[in-house]
Amino acid sequence: MTRPAAGTGAGAAHPFVLGQLVRDLGGVVGADSVSTDATALAEQSADWSWMSQFLRYRDLPLPVADVVVRPQSTEHVEGIVRIASEYRVPVVPRGGGSGTQGGTFALYGGIAIDLTRMNRIVEVDESSLTVTVQAGIDGSVLEKELNGVGLTLPHYPGSHHFGATIGGSLAARGSGVVSTKYGKAEQLALQVEAVVPPGRRISTLPVPNHAAGPDLLQTLIGSEGTLGIITEATMRLEPLPEGRRFLSFQFATVPAGLETARLIMTRRIVPAAMRLYDEADSAKLTSMLSLDMAGVLLIVVLDGHESSMTLEEERVRAVCALNDGVDLGAGPAQAWWDGKYEPFAKHNAPAPPVVFGTTDTCARFAALPGLYEAKKRTIEEGFAEYGARYTAHFSHWYPWGGMIYDRFYVDDAPDDPDEALALHDRLWDAAVATSLSHGGVINEHHGVGLKLGRFMRPQYGSAFDVMLAVKNAWDPDGIMNPGKLGFGAPRSGR
Repeated sequence: MTRPAAGTGAGAAHPFVLGQLVRDLGGVVGADSVSTDATALAEQSADWSWMSQFLRYRDLPLPVADVVVRPQSTEHVEGIVRIASEYRVPVVPRGGGSGTQGGTFALYGGIAIDLTRMNRIVEVDESSLTVTVQAGIDGSVLEKELNGVGLTLPHYPGSHHFGATIGGSLAARGSGVVSTKYGKAEQLALQVEAVVPPGRRISTLPVPNHAAGPDLLQTLIGSEGTLGIITEATMRLEPLPEGRRFLSFQFATVPAGLETARLIMTRRIVPAAMRLYDEADSAKLTSMLSLDMAGVLLIVVLDGHESSMTLEEERVRAVCALNDGVDLGAGPAQAWWDGKYEPFAKHNAPAPPVVFGTTDTCARFAALPGLYEAKKRTIEEGFAEYGARYTAHFSHWYPWGGMIYDRFYVDDAPDDPDEALALHDRLWDAAVATSLSHGGVINEHHGVGLKLGRFMRPQYGSAFDVMLAVKNAWDPDGIMNPGKLGFGAPRSGR
């Protein structure tokens, strides 16, 4: 049956309809797992985006849902989405809230789904080296359990100790520090289970490599809750490496460092991690880690068997010598590995009143040097009146190219909140336009959410209409995380 719509935002629902919605949800998950408490609603909307941080810093309201629900099973999520479809109200899923793109903002009210109670390890298959987990499990908790039996899920994002969940990493195509060797979250996933409108459970095939039609796995991954809610995932595991080796080099210029990284990857040397820092980001890193160095820094981490690491180390050193890399020894790379989460600690991470944004992108090797220089000019020259600063490092690599993890900073936001938000948007507009015009994409591993939705059509062109058609077919009422990925508002029941 079709029930009346509950409303378009917190407090906008008719009290009777909202009360009925709350009671119906309680019938699925239990009354104690449903809340309309204002604090709980604000917590579910918040994430680590600058927008969210700024609104809280200025004591301004976040766009919140009408009700929060905390399921513990896929059956619960099926029931929630079925009720949402009947009432035609939005559904906004949330994991650990460590996203940076406003993906958890409940722009049109509705139901916020807190997935963190779905935190079980379903199965560890030591024969196939896989683990099946509920989507709300904290990645760091899972890793500790796996390490206890000599295994690892090699996905260590910067948000690893800030509540990042496996479902969230898949929903946003997240990356970890060792993705160069082991792959991003999307390459580590073998199978997912999800709930799609109007409350149906679907599962992808048990293996990701097959000639059995289009790949629903990679359609669900990266969809950020706009097509369905990932409730369970089977992920690929690795044995804990026997050891690690650390190499550090200094280069005269960023292009010299980029050419070195290109040669390492195109000669098919595969480090576990490789980071190239420009002068500004190197200064920031060395300050955090108390390193005594300056300039363009290349960090290389190898892992695995001792014999293979010896060969890889010899090859890395030879490539670095081709571009006059100065050997700094193991110290800086070891310090980086030991302190790899330090840049994300609260005392180091940027926060309002600073206006900032991580405008990461990726491109083929041929485009990377020009892309870096163009983005640096765009921020530092285009926003010179605000004293804008630009820092960058290149942190995830592929056989064909790499990723720039770059960030803009304006040290003091305008006093007027609307002006501050507008400045933030203008900086993003300029940075993303430069990425797209120089061979990059709008984002590499932080997702799209609300913040980057307006760039989806410019990025994809007419292909975006195909994506929108898929969205409309899967979610005809537009209730699944509306306003994200550029897919627009709910289409009925408003």
